[in-house]
Amino acid sequence: QVQLQESGPGLVKPSQTLSLTCTVSGGSITTNYYYWSWIRQPPGKGLEWIGYITDSGSAYYSPSLKSRTSISRDTSKNQFTLQLSSVTPEDTAVYYCARAPSGHGGYDYWGQGTLVTVSS
Repeated sequence: QVQLQESGPGLVKPSQTLSLTCTVSGGSITTNYYYWSWIRQPPGKGLEWIGYITDSGSAYYSPSLKSRTSISRDTSKNQFTLQLSSVTPEDTAVYYCARAPSGHGGYDYWGQGTLVTVSS
């Protein structure tokens, strides 16, 4: 059973960098044919894909967030990390990490999500 757990600050000030870590257990982030994703849901809105990092370590981002986003990984800790720079209150959301089988078109495992509020 694969489990994902998000961690990081729940409150970030405007213009700062949001940083979240997803710790994976029950499976390796280097296993072939899986993408490790970040998704968010602002209050009262739908899910928004942020980006993912592949089993080989390549990262891909939503065009709308690409200029502010970086996804990296630490294979020794089986973790991957999201950094979103220059945040504004519009970046307030529940942030999820999830696993996507390549070519599947969806996600098979999700973290529980963590609320990040951007406020001074």
